[in-house]
Amino acid sequence: MDRRKHPLNKMHPPLPLAGVTHPQGGRKQPLHRVPSDTRDLLEIYHRLYTAFGPQRWWPAKSRFEMIVGAILTQNTAWKNVEKAIRSLKENAVLHPRAMKEISQSELGLLIRSSGFFNLKAARLKVWIAFLFDEYNGSLSRMFSEEGNRLREKLLAVKGLGPETVDSILLYAGNEPFFVVDAYTRRVFSRHNRIDPNDAYQAVQTFFMDRLPADPLLYNEYHALIVRLSKLFCKKEPTCEACPLHYLFEQDSRPPAVKR
Repeated sequence: MDRRKHPLNKMHPPLPLAGVTHPQGGRKQPLHRVPSDTRDLLEIYHRLYTAFGPQRWWPAKSRFEMIVGAILTQNTAWKNVEKAIRSLKENAVLHPRAMKEISQSELGLLIRSSGFFNLKAARLKVWIAFLFDEYNGSLSRMFSEEGNRLREKLLAVKGLGPETVDSILLYAGNEPFFVVDAYTRRVFSRHNRIDPNDAYQAVQTFFMDRLPADPLLYNEYHALIVRLSKLFCKKEPTCEACPLHYLFEQDSRPPAVKR
């Protein structure tokens, strides 16, 4: 992959509202001819992008660092992950071969700040074993695999759930898989676009069926949702100043995703 085109090094500009290619393919169409659910999601994206600007996610300097961060961030704050990543760098372990060779107990001590460090060390070692068993330790070989096939294989790795796997595929692999997290559910269920109790796959399908299959769009969209949730759509929301306050006028419609 051309590093200049890698999502870790790029930001996504706002999509032109004058027209868009439908997620299912075909020629570019004027926005008024695009299905209403697609227009709705693109309008939300534009409102967030206008309010917050590019988020430049994922906050990592390499694909390997990104993947390690995605595993470490499970059930902890990002500031704790940053400390663990810094510890791995200082001890020259943030590399596939070095992580393969270090003992699990030593690895756990290096990532202690991330919480559940013994469990996460075990998960990192299982993933590293997978990387070497399947791809001889090469991320380039791993990401040369067809996206859906790689997703199936990663989901079979113990400790990697769909949110972590899709984060890896999107942010490190530049594959168009929309990441669904607790923030996504919170924002879009409050605005009656999804049902918060739906399965991960159902919510992901809601987005992927309606948005262009563009990994850079998915990248920026997910990052903007996280930013919105931390600033406005908290457990106790601050709605009046929220960029999506306009959606309350539309929230009389039924949820877009059924149970």
